[in-house]
Amino acid sequence: MAKRSETPARLDDAARAGWLYYVAGRTQDEIAAAMGISRQSAQRLVSLAVAERLIKVRLDHPIAACLELANQLRRKFGLKHVEVVPSDPGSSSTTIGIAEAAAAEIERWLKRPEPIVLAVGTGRTLKAAVDQLPAIECPNHRIVSLTGNIAPDGSAAYYNVIFSMADAVKARHFPMPLPVLVTSAEERELLHGQQLVRSTLDMSAQADVTFVGIGELGIDGPLCVDGFLEKDEMMELMRGGAVGEICGWIFDVDGRLLDNPINERVASAPIPSREASMVIGLAKGKRKFKAIKAAVVGHQINGLITDEETAEFLLKN
Repeated sequence: MAKRSETPARLDDAARAGWLYYVAGRTQDEIAAAMGISRQSAQRLVSLAVAERLIKVRLDHPIAACLELANQLRRKFGLKHVEVVPSDPGSSSTTIGIAEAAAAEIERWLKRPEPIVLAVGTGRTLKAAVDQLPAIECPNHRIVSLTGNIAPDGSAAYYNVIFSMADAVKARHFPMPLPVLVTSAEERELLHGQQLVRSTLDMSAQADVTFVGIGELGIDGPLCVDGFLEKDEMMELMRGGAVGEICGWIFDVDGRLLDNPINERVASAPIPSREASMVIGLAKGKRKFKAIKAAVVGHQINGLITDEETAEFLLKN
């Protein structure tokens, strides 16, 4: 996103310099001459274009080691789709690499000529992927949110991606007008009985493909950080064997949804059928190792986009 300190004119120049460098293949000297600026200024503008994420790069050459890891994961866990991206040992980001790969996969589905229903979960990785999408015209498709778009304080949930997708993808969008968690199982039943919500739930069950984040548990996990669960609730869940969550649905080390009061309060749609559709999880990193393994072992997902480090952990454990 553009920083407030950068003027629109400055960002325009950065975009122009970035295009000349990465698309037109010009040298920095040639950019300087074309734009009437010094070579140092051209270099700074190209760097600004990268820093402001005005430049989005996709690698079209398959890396043999990543392909082999993907094949092994597919065989070991019976997955239908696996993509493994290179790991960056020097980065602490939990989204870089897999966000770009997920964006490319979402784009491939949206470019299909036949009408599809594409369902989305929520989370930081998925939002980073959606932010990478180009503008796409696909009026025959429908995009539906599995999880609520309301935060605990009543505001719009920041990491709900349905509205971000609406900015890039010209398709019909169907949000889930609920919080992620409600106060009781009775309240969930009442809200799910509303016609507006019922139609969204029915549509999500028909999804051809679903993209979801996989959340780790703990006081630093998204459910706590985003205010959906109190710390004592989270610690109680973990003592009861919980290791991960998808769209708020909490599961144990074997990938089984827990029978507990928290899951009874989850207002999200059920994860679509893995027998009849593709459900692709996006996740990487040591903090998520247990959650990712549980999700693939328990078949909460049947597709995975991750990195080399995570793939190697899954194959060894």
